[in-house]
Amino acid sequence: MSEQTDYAATFSLVDSDGDGLISADEFLSLMSNLGEESTPEQAVAAVREMDSDGDDRVSLTEFTAYMARNHA
Repeated sequence: MSEQTDYAATFSLVDSDGDGLISADEFLSLMSNLGEESTPEQAVAAVREMDSDGDDRVSLTEFTAYMARNHA
């Protein structure tokens, strides 16, 4: 199984609108659902850290690359 497949289920849980991208708002919602306090600014910063193409949203490919780098 590829890493992308491994992370696809987690990605789809965060991508609440199903557009194939994770926005800062979706990330903020995830953190809230997990009981973690996070500000909109922190959510934007987290998305920017994962976002490699500068569109301020995270694709599955970007999410997979980030997870592989930081949780190997």
